[in-house]
Amino acid sequence: MLSDDLALRGPKFGCGLGQCGACTAIVGGRAIRSCVTPVGTLGGAEVTTLEGLGTVEHPHPIQKAFVDEQAAQCGFCLNGVILTAKAFLDQNHGASDPQILQAMSTVLCRCFTHTRMLRAIRAYAREQAARP
Repeated sequence: MLSDDLALRGPKFGCGLGQCGACTAIVGGRAIRSCVTPVGTLGGAEVTTLEGLGTVEHPHPIQKAFVDEQAAQCGFCLNGVILTAKAFLDQNHGASDPQILQAMSTVLCRCFTHTRMLRAIRAYAREQAARP
């Protein structure tokens, strides 16, 4: 529905089994896999996709961190990486590196920009931890 009916291009259809993370959206502050989440189960919940975070002119802080670190290559996994990191860090201010790595282990990436992605995620984590 996100792609076909709403023409959103952030969430990607990857595995269709909820295992790769490419289709991630944020619902109720949690990262969910849209490919295995029936729209009827959402009730009237707010759904946030990558498109809902920021704009080119005013990117969300996590998007800006990814741009600053040049943390993208092919971009297929980027939706899942950014939204999973955001949902996790918004709920876990001050998360440790092992906790961040564990949270991110649910998103598959094959382009090997992990080091830059982790730098971007850590930058966002530092910003979140500094907020009151």
